[in-house]
Amino acid sequence: MKNLFRIFKIKTFVFIILSGYVLASCESYLDVVPDNIATIDNAFTDRVQAEKFLFTLYSYLPMIGIINHEGRFDDLTWRGYTANVISNSNICCTWEVLRNGNRSSNPYSNNWEGMNGGTPLFQAIRKCNIMLEKIDEVRDLDAFEKIRWSAETKFLKAYYHFLLLQQYGPIPIIDVNLPVSAGNEEVLVERLPVDEVFDYIIDLIDEAMPELPLLIEDATIEMGRVTQAAALAVKAKIAVTAASPLFNGNTTYSSFKNTQGQPFFSEYDPDKWTKAVAACKQAIDTCHRAGHALYEYKTTMSPETQKIVQVSRIITDKWNEEHVWGIAWPGRFRQNEIDLLQGPVLDRAVHLSGLYGVVNPTIKAAEMFYSNHGVPIEEDKFYDYENRYETVPTTPVNNKFVQTGRQTALLHLNREYRFYGSIAFDGGWWFGWGRHDENNQWPVNTKNGEVSGQRSMERFSCSGMYIKKLINVEGSWSSAGNYTYVKTDYPILRMADIYLLYAEALNEQLPAPNDGVWDYVNLVRERAGLETVQYSWTNYAKNPDKYTTKSGMRDIIRRERNIELMFECHRYFDLRRWNIAQTELTGPVRGWNYMGSTIDDYYQLTTIDDILFTDRDVLTPIRTGELARNKNLIQNPGW
Repeated sequence: MKNLFRIFKIKTFVFIILSGYVLASCESYLDVVPDNIATIDNAFTDRVQAEKFLFTLYSYLPMIGIINHEGRFDDLTWRGYTANVISNSNICCTWEVLRNGNRSSNPYSNNWEGMNGGTPLFQAIRKCNIMLEKIDEVRDLDAFEKIRWSAETKFLKAYYHFLLLQQYGPIPIIDVNLPVSAGNEEVLVERLPVDEVFDYIIDLIDEAMPELPLLIEDATIEMGRVTQAAALAVKAKIAVTAASPLFNGNTTYSSFKNTQGQPFFSEYDPDKWTKAVAACKQAIDTCHRAGHALYEYKTTMSPETQKIVQVSRIITDKWNEEHVWGIAWPGRFRQNEIDLLQGPVLDRAVHLSGLYGVVNPTIKAAEMFYSNHGVPIEEDKFYDYENRYETVPTTPVNNKFVQTGRQTALLHLNREYRFYGSIAFDGGWWFGWGRHDENNQWPVNTKNGEVSGQRSMERFSCSGMYIKKLINVEGSWSSAGNYTYVKTDYPILRMADIYLLYAEALNEQLPAPNDGVWDYVNLVRERAGLETVQYSWTNYAKNPDKYTTKSGMRDIIRRERNIELMFECHRYFDLRRWNIAQTELTGPVRGWNYMGSTIDDYYQLTTIDDILFTDRDVLTPIRTGELARNKNLIQNPGW
């Protein structure tokens, strides 16, 4: 009955048309049918055309990882001002929101309509509905394929609803497309309470999941298509999001109501965490059955170098066992774009013309990583935190991490392996790009006038540091300066993410953390070369009992997510769902003084920019033009 009631209620909704809300004809959608097919009906005349339509549904997936993804910039990643190669605001939407604020007249990352750097997700949902309506008309489609393709379509339809919900809060549910004959009032969609939307999304994934394959059998042509493991991993993330403070008992939005006076946000419900725990555990068990596990990089190199290089290989080793779901379509994902916009010049004779290196980690990112004792540097009772910006001579003791015989900041010393695998800093090393001998790596020297330092008004690191983690070490350069990238996928969800989501949900469900919470965090830490949470905090932290309390473990889990998933487009959305983006994202963006050519000048903490992120910035505004067209739509608070 629940599903029948839901369908009856939302049949009054219609897909939001980019050019308006009144459906006069279907012609405005014909240009989105693959291969310029003249009509929707022709798109389903045979299996080949229908499969193209299915792949078109996948084409709306966000380009996570590359520069124009809305989660790509946060307080841990910044970009240089004068880089013409990415000066277009459409390519750096989150960066523009953080730097200058959003605007309701023409919002950045407008995924509602597909404008200003956004993807038309409601258009994607309409096409999912078309697929479900027409798939029975495909004459030469086998029954098992029809079932699978329908399940994939239902999953994508649910996922696109979630992406909109995550960004805007309450949204309309578009369960079916209305006919052309629908009246004006029928097409004036309304936003629904977030709990109702979450329930709809999760129900739709549950409906699709049994008809999906457990894993991809034909890796050469099907990798990236959704599986049971991927669907349940996404469901787990959605369930945790629904239980998180932004959506669960958020009193900031207590007066935010629909036209009938119904609140969009409900009171706190602890049962949401119970549901999230169950969803995460189901996802983990299914992922394990499908062969997914934490990736480990095995080589003949020293354990230190192996752990450092492993950080990037987790991301760039194509379709490795940790990647539960990823994206890698030609023309949509460009490893060379990631590499060239983030990598440093390491050889002026070869790299100078090809690299920009303008997407950079901040000092806050460098400080986020643990000490080599596996606790935050500000909590490590043996770490000289107060003098972390001071410089000291490097010694052979640290030669796996820094060059010997140079001066570098204390901040760069005695850190965990993930720090050295994620960030390239002045006095550090760069593995790969033609050098795969751990005893003959590229030196990274970033002061003004040095090889990796500022060299033009466009190509330099605004923080004096570079991102190593996302760059494939297997890429290579010719003597003529041409770069050959190695194609890979980019993980939308990977096992470490799911383990940490489970630990987070279980910690919130329980009155105090137990072995179940600690164990899944420790799995991620062990792979990173760290001792357990219990051992590290007991022996090295100023507050040795922190891990035994719910609030203390909450901080530890969040820190672990920030470190493990850094630069992977998760932090911006995590901060929002934790409802702490207003404080975490507000403040100065800092780096080293890249203009300094001497040790004293370079190692000065410099403010690059300032962020002001307020309550109203948490939910993206709906464009005012849309509000004028639809009297039933209510703007997000503050806009």
